[in-house]
Amino acid sequence: MSSFDPADPLGIDDLLAPEDLAVRDTVRNWAADRVLPHVAEWYEKGELPVIRELTRELGSLGALGMSLSGYGCAGATAVQYGLVCLELEAADSGIRSLVSVQGSLAMYAIHRFGSEEQKQEWLPRMAAGEVIGCFGLTEPDHGSDPASMRTRAKRDGTDWVLNGRKMWITNGSVAGVAIVWAQTEDGIRGFVVPTDTPGFSAPEIKHKWSLRASVTSELVLDDVRLPADAVLPEVTGLRGPLTCLSHARYGIVWGAMGAARSSFEAALDYATSREQFGKPIGAFQLTQAKLADMAVELHKGILLAHHLGRRMDAGRLRPEQVSFGKLNNVREAIEICRTARTILGANGISLEYPVMRHATNLESVLTYEGTVEMHQLVLGKALTGLDAFR
Repeated sequence: MSSFDPADPLGIDDLLAPEDLAVRDTVRNWAADRVLPHVAEWYEKGELPVIRELTRELGSLGALGMSLSGYGCAGATAVQYGLVCLELEAADSGIRSLVSVQGSLAMYAIHRFGSEEQKQEWLPRMAAGEVIGCFGLTEPDHGSDPASMRTRAKRDGTDWVLNGRKMWITNGSVAGVAIVWAQTEDGIRGFVVPTDTPGFSAPEIKHKWSLRASVTSELVLDDVRLPADAVLPEVTGLRGPLTCLSHARYGIVWGAMGAARSSFEAALDYATSREQFGKPIGAFQLTQAKLADMAVELHKGILLAHHLGRRMDAGRLRPEQVSFGKLNNVREAIEICRTARTILGANGISLEYPVMRHATNLESVLTYEGTVEMHQLVLGKALTGLDAFR
């Protein structure tokens, strides 16, 4: 019988194939080398100054749009993509958000709903990290109710003219292409918008106390004129953006456990080295109870992520199941971070340790890609058959 492994108490690694472990370890090593030595400083300054360099490096690793096939994408499994999200968010939620928005939102929208010409033009460069993408859905006055968006696209001859605002858009100020959702006379449509188009601007949002090592922007569209072929041809209505969001939420199910793991590991290390009353604080019953509870929720969450990944790879993952995972894993990750902070005491609020950074980042992750309340209502409707959204 093998010995108990505190890093993998349930033996979850036994579920992974050698190629899965290779993908995970490659990204873990990259994050340890390129992100962890600098991320506390980036977070403190509220900037990600090397975002373009990091994006190109992530492209060379095959991490951008990695679960998509063709057009320079890696064609990886959903589980492999999930493992990458976990390792990136163990470094920082902002880095995982960069990859999620690039691959699961912007690239996925083009891959799933775009024309062959749009795919050929954008996907290879986005997969390589040469072009950064963003996804414009949320508006200043319409977050959880995208059907009420005010951004409009009107026909003018054969062209489209877009006007509106989008808010809280990851990658917006550095993007070369934006996927923008707008109301049209035919319903909600998606548009591929090169960000150098006249009338498009993306001022960066400052004064954030969460996701500080991430570029967050407003998108401003003032008479942005686009050719007829800028529209995504294969979808009309909310099904388009909601399908993309479900794909991105899947990555969050894994990513949140990365932030939780990092905080748990910091607490465990601290508990075995910090001495009070003549012995390590990890020798006290109350501290051990905290560590045990954290480990249980962490590895239950990872098991849940694995299960959903296997279902996605089998083509059997439902949106309600993604809501189940997002609701549980982000909520439990925040609780793990808060408990870890108590073990570290006053040191828990210092950027010398990752715990408070993860905790504040997760407050944003809890809200974006569907708030707690929205996912509760998704599950409530699935359980009862009754719609409580309206």
